[in-house]
Amino acid sequence: MSIIDGKELQISDAIISCQLDGQGGMLPISETDVVNCERPCWLHLNYAQENSAGWLQKTPLLPDSVRDALAGESMRPRVSRLADGFFIVLRSINFNQDARPDELVAVRIFISDKLIISTRKRKVAAVEDVWAELQQGNGPESAGDWLVEFCDFLTDHISEFIEDLHDKIIDMEDGLLEGQAPARGEMALLRKQLIVMRRYMAPQRDVLARIASEKFTWMDEAQRRLMQDISDRLGRGLEDLDAGIARTAVLTDEIDALLTESMNRRTYIMSLLAMVFLPATFLTGLFGVNLGGIPGGQWHYGFAVFCVVLVLIALGVTWFLKQRKWL
Repeated sequence: MSIIDGKELQISDAIISCQLDGQGGMLPISETDVVNCERPCWLHLNYAQENSAGWLQKTPLLPDSVRDALAGESMRPRVSRLADGFFIVLRSINFNQDARPDELVAVRIFISDKLIISTRKRKVAAVEDVWAELQQGNGPESAGDWLVEFCDFLTDHISEFIEDLHDKIIDMEDGLLEGQAPARGEMALLRKQLIVMRRYMAPQRDVLARIASEKFTWMDEAQRRLMQDISDRLGRGLEDLDAGIARTAVLTDEIDALLTESMNRRTYIMSLLAMVFLPATFLTGLFGVNLGGIPGGQWHYGFAVFCVVLVLIALGVTWFLKQRKWL
């Protein structure tokens, strides 16, 4: 297939429809064009849109084995080698409004030397970055360049998010050194983000390494080395995630110890207060039985003297506790 009829690449609700010009820019595709496949065409689709979903199922440009996968059935990062290209599923940080970054978005890609089809449901920031580079004339020149640049942007966003998680851990550690426990639920959310990232980034690192090891004519050695560097960078991010999970486990133990110590301190203070007022409670209970014969019951100053005795007893117990270094 050396040429493609422009009508075959026309999807009314396509997000991006262009051909790389080989100089870092792109050319739009119209219905009347006969597209020369010396440079790859790129279609970026939302598979939830009706026209895009129909095109994915009917176009003769796609292998049958990837139609359903491009339509959103594949979620976990993976790569499958086809006769002349790859089918790839990757996960990206979620920068969409009203969404947490760890609610990862998926992008599915069929790529060969002549055609790049990428699909998603929610916006993928790395795709927007590649598209912006093409519009400025600084984008990829070939299918291999496109794949390397896209994976590079994707990994940059992941690395930045991992750094943010690392900074949160440091802030929590500093707070604990000052005796301040994090807000309720903050540690649970942080651990969840670390675990989710670890779960999906480990297979994604393997996907990138697999791409770097495959030998297609449309990827040269320089591009494969760059892809391996991206895989290694993601691997270092995985090491940071593993370290973060271990550090949050230690932080959880420290938070539990801090809360236990705080509770024990309060219980200890309450016990000491009970000890200080125990004699007074005993005496007031004894003199409150309302029976005849209570000493000082008929004396005019009896109540005042009784109060003074209670204060002296409390002070005496406090002095005793201080002498024993319990206070």
